Amino acid sequence: MTAAAKIDIKSLLFPELQEKLQEPAEPSYRAGQIMDWLYKKRAGAFEQMTDLPQSLRARLAEKFSIGKIDIVRVLGSRDTTRKFLFCLSDGNLIESVLIPASSALYGEKSDRRTVCISTQVGCAYGCKFCASGLEGFSRNLRANEIVDQIIAVERASGEKIDNLVFMGMGEPLANFDHVMRAIRIINAPWGLGIGARHITVSTSGLVPQIKKLANEPLHIRLAISLHGATDAVRSQIMPINRRYNIETLLSACDYYVARKKQRLTFEYILIAGVNDADEQARLLSRHARRLSAKVNLIPYNRIEGLSWLRPSQNQQERFLSILRAHGISATLRREKGGDIDAACGQLRLQTKRKFCSGAL
Repeated sequence: MTAAAKIDIKSLLFPELQEKLQEPAEPSYRAGQIMDWLYKKRAGAFEQMTDLPQSLRARLAEKFSIGKIDIVRVLGSRDTTRKFLFCLSDGNLIESVLIPASSALYGEKSDRRTVCISTQVGCAYGCKFCASGLEGFSRNLRANEIVDQIIAVERASGEKIDNLVFMGMGEPLANFDHVMRAIRIINAPWGLGIGARHITVSTSGLVPQIKKLANEPLHIRLAISLHGATDAVRSQIMPINRRYNIETLLSACDYYVARKKQRLTFEYILIAGVNDADEQARLLSRHARRLSAKVNLIPYNRIEGLSWLRPSQNQQERFLSILRAHGISATLRREKGGDIDAACGQLRLQTKRKFCSGAL
């Protein structure tokens, strides 16, 4: 079997691996041993799994691969944020960001080690504040490529990741099946063992997928990229609003909250002269109150090729004060990693020939 035809073993769930091991009638405990080698001992080859019989290791190598993604560049910020550029097996490039412990996430102090991970190569949704979609969409990431970002960051940093945000390149809910498969591996005790409540998925507002996510058993957190309190304003910023307007989106959020019984977050990037008016703050307060949602305000991060600017500090504080005056739990995010283009909206496609031409 060619390498391309092999299944990456890190894309399998535990019951699936058990089922595949039944064909040569292996003992049931073998699946647990293999998962332990993959996710606890981080084996990169079947030959390293020394408590498995040699015959089984040979069969596994014939049928499966153990993929990895290569780190081709790491940029370090003054605030100790680190941005990783990865080369995938087909030569495509993605970025992930390690947010240091004791930094502010959603405006709250945290001692968690957080990774912001990507779910697609590029993005098809064209949000006007975001660099990820400037060069279009290439493909979805597979579940193992999503999981491998965390493993690679842990290996390079020597730190145990205990918090995840699906806010890197791509729209996570547009890659629903692979993202959910990856989350099950990430959450499982036989996998990476990260708790569901320490996993946040962000979406630009794909209504059918929000409802689908509401019916999933895992209680992961959901963040909605709103960025405009009226259709007129939001449509300027987010083309998806022309397909699913604000009321349609809020109705899906009603369904999500009713099913999950947990609080969601509205992300709102403040752009000078576009969505930072007092009336936008008042209407945003109404939307947040409807859902008992938190609001995370994010001052716009400058992106090369885009002309928008962030509001003054005074205007940022004024917008925040209006929300709080209306009883909304709201925070103003402190920028992390802006000096290395690792802040919100700044991850983008790179020229693959420059970094991993050997993979092409």
